[in-house]
Amino acid sequence: MGTALAFAQQPARFPVIPLTAGIHVIKAEVAANDAERQQGLMYRQKLGPNEGMVFLFEGPASICMWMKNTYIPLSVAFLDEGGKIINIEDMQPETTESHCAKKPARYALEMNLGWFKQKNIKPGAVVEGLPRQARN
Repeated sequence: MGTALAFAQQPARFPVIPLTAGIHVIKAEVAANDAERQQGLMYRQKLGPNEGMVFLFEGPASICMWMKNTYIPLSVAFLDEGGKIINIEDMQPETTESHCAKKPARYALEMNLGWFKQKNIKPGAVVEGLPRQARN
């Protein structure tokens, strides 16, 4: 039974695409369906310096993220249909506090805590290379 539990908590891996934010290249895993979005970065122990996860939603919507079973402190940028950053929120590990987009968003991009600030990437900046189609 312990083996099944350990297997269930192994972090899933998702397809990886390159994104750009200014001069910075991001190696982003893509969560493009409900199951993948629910799993997100749960159970991960670390992310590389320019690694993250982009969550793709079917259309602009009120999006909120939380950190249940997520062990890495993260910053999340909410993006509109064109990839423009709406707002950026910092999230602490293993909390259930909701962090929400300030207006309807199409994407959420999670990076290590403080990544956007360290790179001087602020609301209004555009992230390029985002996927267009959600998977079923």
